[in-house]
Amino acid sequence: MVVTGNARGPVVMLAHGFGCDQTMWRLVAPALAATCRVVLFDHVGAGRSDLSAWDARRYSTLDGYTRDVLDICHDLDLRDVVFVGHSVSAMVGVLAVAAEPATFAKLVLVTPSPRYIDDVDYRGGFSAADIGELLDSLDSNYLGWSASMAPVIMGNDDRPELAAELTNSFCRTDPEVARVFARTTFLSDNRADLDQVTVPTLVLECEQDVIAPPEVGAYVHARIPGSRLVTLPATGHCPQLSAPEATAAAIAGFVADSA
Repeated sequence: MVVTGNARGPVVMLAHGFGCDQTMWRLVAPALAATCRVVLFDHVGAGRSDLSAWDARRYSTLDGYTRDVLDICHDLDLRDVVFVGHSVSAMVGVLAVAAEPATFAKLVLVTPSPRYIDDVDYRGGFSAADIGELLDSLDSNYLGWSASMAPVIMGNDDRPELAAELTNSFCRTDPEVARVFARTTFLSDNRADLDQVTVPTLVLECEQDVIAPPEVGAYVHARIPGSRLVTLPATGHCPQLSAPEATAAAIAGFVADSA
Protein backbone atom coordinates (compact mmCIF):
# COMPACT_ATOMS: atom_id res chain seq x y z
CA MET A 1 0.00 0.00 0.00
CA VAL A 2 1.20 3.52 -0.83
CA VAL A 3 -0.13 6.79 0.57
CA THR A 4 1.18 9.88 -1.20
CA GLY A 5 0.31 13.42 -2.19
CA ASN A 6 -1.16 16.33 -0.29
CA ALA A 7 -1.77 15.19 3.28
CA ARG A 8 -4.34 17.96 3.78
CA GLY A 9 -6.24 17.31 0.58
CA PRO A 10 -9.27 15.11 -0.01
CA VAL A 11 -8.59 11.36 0.12
CA VAL A 12 -8.65 9.59 -3.24
CA MET A 13 -8.37 5.79 -3.23
CA LEU A 14 -7.39 4.21 -6.56
CA ALA A 15 -8.39 0.57 -7.14
CA HIS A 16 -7.14 -1.44 -10.12
CA GLY A 17 -8.97 -3.99 -12.24
CA PHE A 18 -8.56 -7.66 -13.12
CA GLY A 19 -5.02 -8.79 -13.94
CA CYS A 20 -3.52 -5.44 -12.99
CA ASP A 21 -1.94 -3.79 -9.97
CA GLN A 22 -1.48 -0.30 -8.57
CA THR A 23 1.20 0.57 -11.14
CA MET A 24 -1.59 0.94 -13.69
CA TRP A 25 -2.34 4.29 -12.03
CA ARG A 26 1.22 5.61 -12.31
CA LEU A 27 0.34 8.15 -15.03
CA VAL A 28 -2.72 9.44 -13.16
CA ALA A 29 -1.66 9.38 -9.52
CA PRO A 30 0.96 12.18 -9.72
CA ALA A 31 -1.56 14.62 -11.19
CA LEU A 32 -4.03 13.84 -8.41
CA ALA A 33 -1.32 13.95 -5.72
CA ALA A 34 -0.80 17.66 -6.28
CA THR A 35 -4.07 18.42 -4.51
CA CYS A 36 -5.20 15.10 -3.00
CA ARG A 37 -4.05 12.48 -0.55
CA VAL A 38 -3.78 9.45 -2.82
CA VAL A 39 -4.10 5.88 -1.52
CA LEU A 40 -2.87 3.10 -3.81
CA PHE A 41 -3.04 -0.62 -3.08
CA ASP A 42 -2.90 -4.03 -4.71
CA HIS A 43 -5.83 -6.38 -4.41
CA VAL A 44 -4.86 -9.59 -2.61
CA GLY A 45 -3.29 -11.86 -5.21
CA ALA A 46 -2.05 -8.96 -7.35
CA GLY A 47 1.15 -6.96 -7.54
CA ARG A 48 3.15 -6.93 -4.32
CA SER A 49 0.31 -8.12 -2.12
CA ASP A 50 0.81 -10.99 0.29
CA LEU A 51 -0.12 -13.98 -1.83
CA SER A 52 -0.45 -16.13 1.30
CA ALA A 53 -3.47 -14.02 2.26
CA TRP A 54 -5.35 -15.08 -0.89
CA ASP A 55 -8.18 -17.54 -0.35
CA ALA A 56 -10.27 -18.91 -3.19
CA ARG A 57 -13.47 -18.92 -1.13
CA ARG A 58 -13.07 -15.37 0.14
CA TYR A 59 -12.36 -13.99 -3.32
CA SER A 60 -14.90 -16.05 -5.24
CA THR A 61 -17.26 -13.08 -4.93
CA LEU A 62 -16.68 -9.33 -4.90
CA ASP A 63 -17.59 -9.25 -1.22
CA GLY A 64 -14.05 -10.35 -0.30
CA TYR A 65 -12.52 -7.44 -2.22
CA THR A 66 -15.12 -5.09 -0.76
CA ARG A 67 -14.23 -6.10 2.78
CA ASP A 68 -10.56 -5.45 2.00
CA VAL A 69 -11.35 -1.92 0.83
CA LEU A 70 -13.32 -1.21 3.99
CA ASP A 71 -10.52 -2.68 6.10
CA ILE A 72 -8.02 -0.30 4.49
CA CYS A 73 -10.31 2.63 5.23
CA HIS A 74 -10.61 1.54 8.86
CA ASP A 75 -6.90 0.81 9.31
CA LEU A 76 -5.88 4.21 7.94
CA ASP A 77 -8.80 5.96 9.65
CA LEU A 78 -9.95 7.37 6.31
CA ARG A 79 -13.06 9.51 6.04
CA ASP A 80 -14.84 11.22 3.17
CA VAL A 81 -13.04 8.94 0.73
CA VAL A 82 -13.35 9.44 -3.03
CA PHE A 83 -13.17 5.88 -4.29
CA VAL A 84 -11.96 5.46 -7.88
CA GLY A 85 -12.51 1.95 -9.20
CA HIS A 86 -11.40 0.70 -12.61
CA SER A 87 -13.34 -2.04 -14.39
CA VAL A 88 -14.36 -4.74 -11.89
CA SER A 89 -13.19 -2.51 -9.02
CA ALA A 90 -15.91 -0.07 -10.00
CA MET A 91 -18.42 -2.60 -8.68
CA VAL A 92 -16.26 -3.15 -5.61
CA GLY A 93 -16.68 0.58 -5.01
CA VAL A 94 -20.43 0.34 -5.49
CA LEU A 95 -20.62 -2.42 -2.88
CA ALA A 96 -18.33 -0.59 -0.45
CA VAL A 97 -20.37 2.60 -0.65
CA ALA A 98 -23.60 0.65 -0.18
CA ALA A 99 -22.14 -1.08 2.89
CA GLU A 100 -20.68 2.02 4.55
CA PRO A 101 -21.95 5.20 2.87
CA ALA A 102 -20.68 7.38 5.73
CA THR A 103 -17.07 6.43 4.89
CA PHE A 104 -17.24 7.75 1.34
CA ALA A 105 -17.73 11.22 -0.09
CA LYS A 106 -17.82 10.39 -3.80
CA LEU A 107 -17.48 7.50 -6.23
CA VAL A 108 -15.73 7.40 -9.60
CA LEU A 109 -16.44 4.42 -11.84
CA VAL A 110 -13.88 4.03 -14.65
CA THR A 111 -15.19 1.87 -17.52
CA PRO A 112 -17.58 0.00 -15.20
CA SER A 113 -19.77 -2.98 -16.01
CA PRO A 114 -22.33 -4.37 -13.56
CA ARG A 115 -22.84 -7.46 -15.75
CA TYR A 116 -20.78 -8.60 -18.73
CA ILE A 117 -23.29 -11.11 -20.08
CA ASP A 118 -26.23 -9.94 -22.16
CA ASP A 119 -29.67 -10.34 -20.66
CA VAL A 120 -33.24 -9.51 -21.59
CA ASP A 121 -33.34 -5.76 -22.27
CA TYR A 122 -29.70 -5.45 -21.22
CA ARG A 123 -26.54 -5.45 -23.32
CA GLY A 124 -23.40 -6.31 -21.40
CA GLY A 125 -21.35 -6.90 -24.53
CA PHE A 126 -20.96 -10.71 -24.33
CA SER A 127 -23.16 -13.75 -24.71
CA ALA A 128 -23.04 -16.51 -22.12
CA ALA A 129 -21.22 -18.63 -24.72
CA ASP A 130 -18.63 -15.88 -25.23
CA ILE A 131 -17.83 -15.77 -21.52
CA GLY A 132 -17.77 -19.56 -21.32
CA GLU A 133 -15.21 -19.71 -24.12
CA LEU A 134 -13.17 -16.93 -22.52
CA LEU A 135 -12.99 -18.77 -19.21
CA ASP A 136 -12.23 -22.12 -20.86
CA SER A 137 -9.39 -20.53 -22.80
CA LEU A 138 -8.01 -18.95 -19.65
CA ASP A 139 -8.15 -22.29 -17.85
CA SER A 140 -6.39 -24.24 -20.59
CA ASN A 141 -3.60 -21.77 -21.44
CA TYR A 142 -3.38 -18.70 -19.24
CA LEU A 143 -0.26 -17.24 -20.84
CA GLY A 144 -1.69 -17.71 -24.32
CA TRP A 145 -4.98 -16.20 -23.19
CA SER A 146 -3.12 -13.21 -21.76
CA ALA A 147 -1.24 -12.62 -25.00
CA SER A 148 -4.41 -12.78 -27.10
CA MET A 149 -6.82 -10.93 -24.78
CA ALA A 150 -4.66 -8.03 -23.64
CA PRO A 151 -4.66 -6.32 -27.07
CA VAL A 152 -8.45 -6.71 -27.27
CA ILE A 153 -8.95 -5.21 -23.82
CA MET A 154 -6.48 -2.40 -24.34
CA GLY A 155 -7.48 -1.44 -27.88
CA ASN A 156 -5.23 1.21 -29.46
CA ASP A 157 -3.76 -1.06 -32.12
CA ASP A 158 -1.48 1.78 -33.20
CA ARG A 159 0.16 1.78 -29.74
CA PRO A 160 1.29 -1.84 -29.24
CA GLU A 161 3.33 -0.90 -26.17
CA LEU A 162 0.08 -0.47 -24.24
CA ALA A 163 -1.07 -4.00 -25.00
CA ALA A 164 2.40 -5.29 -24.17
CA GLU A 165 2.22 -3.67 -20.74
CA LEU A 166 -1.17 -5.21 -20.03
CA THR A 167 0.04 -8.60 -21.27
CA ASN A 168 3.01 -8.44 -18.93
CA SER A 169 0.73 -7.49 -16.05
CA PHE A 170 -1.53 -10.45 -16.75
CA CYS A 171 1.45 -12.78 -16.97
CA ARG A 172 2.73 -11.65 -13.56
CA THR A 173 -0.55 -12.77 -11.98
CA ASP A 174 -0.63 -16.25 -10.49
CA PRO A 175 -2.75 -18.38 -12.86
CA GLU A 176 -4.87 -19.84 -10.05
CA VAL A 177 -5.64 -16.37 -8.71
CA ALA A 178 -6.46 -15.23 -12.24
CA ARG A 179 -8.85 -18.17 -12.80
CA VAL A 180 -10.85 -17.38 -9.68
CA PHE A 181 -10.79 -13.61 -10.19
CA ALA A 182 -11.86 -14.00 -13.82
CA ARG A 183 -14.96 -15.95 -12.78
CA THR A 184 -15.66 -13.45 -10.01
CA THR A 185 -15.40 -10.66 -12.58
CA PHE A 186 -17.08 -12.00 -15.69
CA LEU A 187 -19.89 -13.97 -14.02
CA SER A 188 -20.92 -11.22 -11.59
CA ASP A 189 -24.23 -9.39 -11.77
CA ASN A 190 -24.35 -6.18 -9.72
CA ARG A 191 -27.15 -4.43 -11.53
CA ALA A 192 -29.40 -4.50 -8.48
CA ASP A 193 -26.69 -2.83 -6.37
CA LEU A 194 -26.45 0.34 -8.45
CA ASP A 195 -29.48 2.08 -6.99
CA GLN A 196 -28.05 1.59 -3.49
CA VAL A 197 -25.38 4.22 -4.21
CA THR A 198 -26.19 7.42 -2.33
CA VAL A 199 -23.02 9.50 -2.87
CA PRO A 200 -22.21 11.72 -5.87
CA THR A 201 -20.95 9.48 -8.65
CA LEU A 202 -18.97 10.03 -11.84
CA VAL A 203 -19.14 7.39 -14.57
CA LEU A 204 -16.19 7.50 -16.98
CA GLU A 205 -16.50 5.61 -20.24
CA CYS A 206 -14.38 5.54 -23.39
CA GLU A 207 -15.54 6.36 -26.90
CA GLN A 208 -14.75 2.79 -27.96
CA ASP A 209 -14.52 -0.08 -25.48
CA VAL A 210 -15.30 -3.69 -26.41
CA ILE A 211 -15.35 -4.76 -22.75
CA ALA A 212 -17.80 -2.07 -21.59
CA PRO A 213 -19.66 -0.71 -24.63
CA PRO A 214 -21.56 2.61 -24.52
CA GLU A 215 -24.83 0.91 -23.61
CA VAL A 216 -23.25 -0.21 -20.33
CA GLY A 217 -22.12 3.27 -19.35
CA ALA A 218 -25.58 4.61 -20.14
CA TYR A 219 -27.15 1.85 -18.04
CA VAL A 220 -24.93 2.53 -15.01
CA HIS A 221 -25.58 6.27 -15.31
CA ALA A 222 -29.35 5.71 -15.49
CA ARG A 223 -29.40 3.38 -12.50
CA ILE A 224 -27.31 5.49 -10.09
CA PRO A 225 -29.43 8.46 -8.98
CA GLY A 226 -27.88 11.81 -9.83
CA SER A 227 -24.76 10.35 -11.40
CA ARG A 228 -22.72 12.14 -14.04
CA LEU A 229 -21.62 10.41 -17.25
CA VAL A 230 -18.47 11.57 -19.07
CA THR A 231 -17.21 10.02 -22.30
CA LEU A 232 -13.44 10.30 -22.46
CA PRO A 233 -11.73 10.91 -25.80
CA ALA A 234 -10.12 7.49 -25.51
CA THR A 235 -10.18 3.99 -26.97
CA GLY A 236 -10.04 0.72 -25.07
CA HIS A 237 -10.82 -0.36 -21.54
CA CYS A 238 -7.88 1.26 -19.71
CA PRO A 239 -8.00 5.05 -20.14
CA GLN A 240 -5.64 5.57 -17.22
CA LEU A 241 -2.95 4.25 -19.61
CA SER A 242 -4.26 5.27 -23.02
CA ALA A 243 -5.52 8.76 -22.04
CA PRO A 244 -4.04 9.55 -18.62
CA GLU A 245 -4.29 13.33 -18.88
CA ALA A 246 -7.99 13.30 -19.71
CA THR A 247 -8.65 10.65 -17.06
CA ALA A 248 -6.79 12.55 -14.34
CA ALA A 249 -8.47 15.82 -15.30
CA ALA A 250 -11.94 14.29 -15.14
CA ILE A 251 -11.28 12.75 -11.72
CA ALA A 252 -9.63 15.88 -10.30
CA GLY A 253 -12.45 18.09 -11.54
CA PHE A 254 -15.05 15.84 -9.96
CA VAL A 255 -13.14 15.70 -6.65
CA ALA A 256 -12.89 19.49 -6.55
CA ASP A 257 -16.52 20.06 -7.55
CA SER A 258 -18.53 21.10 -4.50
CA ALA A 259 -21.87 20.84 -6.30
